[in-house]
Amino acid sequence: MRFLPRDEKFFADFLKQAALIKEACALLDGGVEHGNSKIETAAAEIKTLEMRGDELIHDIFLRLNQTFLTPIDPEDIHKIASHLDDVLDCVEETAHRMVAYRLEPVPEPVKRMSKLLVQSAEALNNAFLALSKDQKTIDYCVEVNRLENETDDVFRAAISELFRTETNAIELIKRKEVYEVLEKATDYCEDVVDVLQEVVVKNS
Repeated sequence: MRFLPRDEKFFADFLKQAALIKEACALLDGGVEHGNSKIETAAAEIKTLEMRGDELIHDIFLRLNQTFLTPIDPEDIHKIASHLDDVLDCVEETAHRMVAYRLEPVPEPVKRMSKLLVQSAEALNNAFLALSKDQKTIDYCVEVNRLENETDDVFRAAISELFRTETNAIELIKRKEVYEVLEKATDYCEDVVDVLQEVVVKNS
């Protein structure tokens, strides 16, 4: 199915944004894996990617306002772009909180959710790449949904354990906030593929 013409600028920017998300998630995971000594460097690089993503989103919205005929519904273009922006913003926010809170050692649930976020970003990127080749996206979308469910399981178990065992109120708040923003990032990935599938169905 032809989702958008291959030379369509909107679609090219979606691909670029998905690639930025994948790169940002990999940087975050590298920082998480190596601890606080690397998180600050990763956060600075992620911030640069987030700023590039903001420029892309700005260009998409500006072009959307100036384009009389769009390849798909303007509302759908806006939704996809907005949800992609949400993912990248959330990854940047996670990195920022990791730097600010300096969790030591990095909790195991953070490491697990970070790995799941990397996989979600890869599946999201693959979904857009599949569309560029007129291939089916359903398997990648299902994978993002599965990873979101798995992240929910890790998150709920981590919160339960945290409130059961952590006696330091400040430490509890810091960990809880990091868990929440990581879980939200995978939610946003799911939001993207949900809209993507709606668009595919409408335009098939």
